[in-house]
Amino acid sequence: MEKTYKLDYKSPIGIIEIVGTEKAIISILFSDKEKAEQVTAPPILIECSTQLDEYFKGLRHEFTFPYQWEGTDFQKRVWSTLTTIRYAETASYKDIAIAINNEKAIRAVGSANGKNKLSIIVPCHRIIGSNGTLTGYAGGLWRKEWLLNHEQSMKKSRS
Repeated sequence: MEKTYKLDYKSPIGIIEIVGTEKAIISILFSDKEKAEQVTAPPILIECSTQLDEYFKGLRHEFTFPYQWEGTDFQKRVWSTLTTIRYAETASYKDIAIAINNEKAIRAVGSANGKNKLSIIVPCHRIIGSNGTLTGYAGGLWRKEWLLNHEQSMKKSRS
């Protein structure tokens, strides 16, 4: 088992805890911490933090550091499909179910979406209800709304 490291990133919407090995990021999750802890971390965690900072400043729409997910084959298919949703765009659980050739798996897609440990990078915040409403988000619906609005405003300001 590889050693894991943690690094806190202070985002505009709260502390994000980055966890990874020296080779890949394994989780990026919002934390309830009030203050970011300062630690020494491997370069990959620092790169992840830098790219998140660029995302929040509107300078980055895609991420290039290595990451890995741990889950079932079904979950990995869902998460892989989430990465195809472009910046500032949205999709529904049904859209994802259709994209993975399992149209009846809408609830299972929702469950897999909720187990995503790579927030923002694997953009589960871009999944909305079929009727266009915001649906659950592990980081809180207010963060989901903030992220969607942020991407929309950054996209508009660049065009």
